[in-house]
Amino acid sequence: MRIEKSFLHKLGLFFKGLAMGAANKVPGVSGGAVSYVLGFYEELIYSFKKINVKAFKLLVNGRFKSFYTYTNAQFLLLIMSGSMFSYFSISLVLDYFLEHYELYVWSWFFGMIIGSIYYINKDFGKWTKTNLTFLFVGIIIGLAISFLTPAKENDNLWFVFLCGIIGVSGMTLPGLSGSFILILLGNYVLLLVDSVNVLLEVILNALSGNFEIFSDASKMRYIKIISVFTAGSAFGLISISHVLGYVLKHYNKIINALILGFITGSLGIVWPWKKTIYLAENDTFLVDQKGNKIIENYERYFPEILNYETFFAMLCIFFGLGLILVIDKYDRKRKK
Repeated sequence: MRIEKSFLHKLGLFFKGLAMGAANKVPGVSGGAVSYVLGFYEELIYSFKKINVKAFKLLVNGRFKSFYTYTNAQFLLLIMSGSMFSYFSISLVLDYFLEHYELYVWSWFFGMIIGSIYYINKDFGKWTKTNLTFLFVGIIIGLAISFLTPAKENDNLWFVFLCGIIGVSGMTLPGLSGSFILILLGNYVLLLVDSVNVLLEVILNALSGNFEIFSDASKMRYIKIISVFTAGSAFGLISISHVLGYVLKHYNKIINALILGFITGSLGIVWPWKKTIYLAENDTFLVDQKGNKIIENYERYFPEILNYETFFAMLCIFFGLGLILVIDKYDRKRKK
C-alpha cells in the first residue's frame, strides 16, 4: 500500500511538471500560476534555494545521498522532467488546439486564471493598506506588460543568456508569462520553437546513428543558442529562487498580494477575443523553420454577444473556472 501511494505521489509530481511545462510554453500563461494552484509553488522555490554552496560541498565531497536529500532532488527531478517532457508532448497537443480552436483554448485559460485569482485570495486573510498597494502595483505591471511592443530577434549569446534568466520568470513568478516575455524580447520563435525543433531533430538523428548532422553549421548554431538559453534559465531559476525564498519567508503577505496583482493584470494577455498580428517585412509574413507565421502581438476586441462561438467560448471559461474549483475542493479534502 505504501509503495503504491509512493508511486502515485511520484506520478502526480511528474504530471504537475507536465502541466507547468505546457503552461510555460503558451504565450500569456504562467507556469508559476499553475504551480501555485496545484500546490507545489513554495516547495519548488525552496527546493531551488537549496542549490547553494552547502549543496556544492556535499557533491564535491562525494556525499551524494546527503546532497540528494538536502536539495529535495527527487521532487525537483520529477517536476523538471515532467516540464521538459511536456515540450515534446503536451505542448505539441496544445499547439494543435491553439491552431484549430484558438478562441476556445484562450477561453479555457482565461477561466483558469480567474479561478486562480479566487484560489489565491480565498486564504489571504485581512487586506492591509500595504498589501492593497502591492496588489495594485502587480496589476499595473501585469497590464503594462500586456501592451508593450515586441523587439526584433537577437541571437547574440549574451542576450540569449539574459533571455533565459528573464524567460524563466514565468516559472518562478506566478502571473508573469515567460513565453510572452520572450515575444516582447523578440526571441520566442528563436528559443522556444526553432531551437527546440532543431534539438529534437539532432537527438533523433543521433539515436538513429546519423552523426553527420553534427557537421551542419546551421544546426549547431541552434544547439549553441539553446545551450546558452538553458544555462541562463538554470542560473535564473536558482538566483531568483534564492531571492524569492527570502522574501516569501519574511514578506509572505506582500509577495502573495503582488502575485495576485500579476495574475489579475495578466488577464489582458489571455483575453480570448483577440486577433493575432503576425510579423511581416515588406508586406511579406515572416515564418519559422516549420513555415509557421511568427506572432508579433495581439489586437484585442469585444465579442458579439449573440454568437454561437461566443456561447461556446463562455462555456470554456466556466469549464476552466470549474477545473480550479474542483482542484480547490480536492485540496481541502486532502488537508482534512
